[in-house]
Amino acid sequence: MTAFDAAASKTVSHASAAPGAPLEIDLREILSPAFFEPHRAIRDGHPHTVVCKGGRGSTKSSFVSVELLLFLLKHPACHAAALRKVGNTLRNSVYTQLQWAVGALGLSDAFKCTVSPMEITYLATGQKILFFGLDKPEKLKSVKLPFGYIGAVWFEEADQYAGEAEIRSVKQSALRGGDQALTFLSFNPPAASRNWMNRYALEAEPGKLVHHSTYLTTPKAWLGPRFFEDAEHLKATRPTAYRHEYLGEAVGNGTQVFDNLRLEPIRQQQIEAFGEIISGVDWGWYPDPWAFNRVSYDAARRTLYIFDELTRRKCNNLETAALVKARIGEDEAVIADSAEKKSCGDYRDSGLRCYDAVKKPGSVAQSMKWLQGLAAIVIDPEKCPDTAREFSEYEYETARDGAVLPSYVDADNHHIDAVRYATNRVWLRVGA
Repeated sequence: MTAFDAAASKTVSHASAAPGAPLEIDLREILSPAFFEPHRAIRDGHPHTVVCKGGRGSTKSSFVSVELLLFLLKHPACHAAALRKVGNTLRNSVYTQLQWAVGALGLSDAFKCTVSPMEITYLATGQKILFFGLDKPEKLKSVKLPFGYIGAVWFEEADQYAGEAEIRSVKQSALRGGDQALTFLSFNPPAASRNWMNRYALEAEPGKLVHHSTYLTTPKAWLGPRFFEDAEHLKATRPTAYRHEYLGEAVGNGTQVFDNLRLEPIRQQQIEAFGEIISGVDWGWYPDPWAFNRVSYDAARRTLYIFDELTRRKCNNLETAALVKARIGEDEAVIADSAEKKSCGDYRDSGLRCYDAVKKPGSVAQSMKWLQGLAAIVIDPEKCPDTAREFSEYEYETARDGAVLPSYVDADNHHIDAVRYATNRVWLRVGA
């Protein structure tokens, strides 16, 4: 283990069933190393929402169940609610998982688990974990507690809910009346990038922690050799299915334009080490936005890095020029859509090194094929959420019978266009 891992997985102490006696547990025995960092963030009270996504065998549900119990032990006035979209799935999912967590923490004698009603009660304080299916939301709204308030909510298989509005409605009903509020959402990412939960995981929000895990970080003894054999067989025979099922990637439904995306942080030290940095602008007003991106192309590795964006509506050229000037280096070039000659001129009048993008017949297809042919397009989803969404969700046109057409949809592609313009001088080169 690294020094960081050792520090993050130190024995933790919480109140136990015996008054004044601490609960001593080495988290390395029950949490995969992938979860040491999010555990520490929760322990220190940083996030209000924890999104756990990943593939099979990533142990994300085990992590959430342990953290839910530790949260209750730390906050004796709080209760918790574990939710599924359909009530008849509760017993064999979140209820069983929380029973496991009770045993893993060595607290089997400290908790009482009942099925009718379905509850888990901490005997020392009377705190309860309640279970609800959202097919009967009135049960959650009418819940009566012996004391305190619901301070933690777990949405398991979160992608099965109707959308963020349903999640928000439940939180507004449940998380009321107390100082502590922690929400867990766990799910296996659906194949389609457009799924609302995949989108939600990409959206940056203060206090929201998004964590992705796979079976590759889980101790092999926990899963058994057969699990790894099955994973390797699928990897060899159906690599796309492997990426979806075991790596938890939104691989698309077969119509996605870009299958070379990597959504990951791009650190400041990486940016400082980049060679040439170029900016691109796609003009817009309303409803189509003005879109701006900064990129750097590593020709040796055929990798494009996209690490900055701006999206604005109803802003004039003077306003957006000021935004760009505050964002870029003094000698940094800006390449913009040449369809608006006056706008490009306005930028030059503002002191920007703005160049008109060169357009030729077939240039859209040429630039798109160049982007698709790169070894990787790396996008920082926290710095560039709109760009990450556009690239992830961009799909080929389809006919009424579902047949994929060899054409690109001219919609929801404003940052894609800004990136095409930024790299205009690269993909126009012969042999690029």
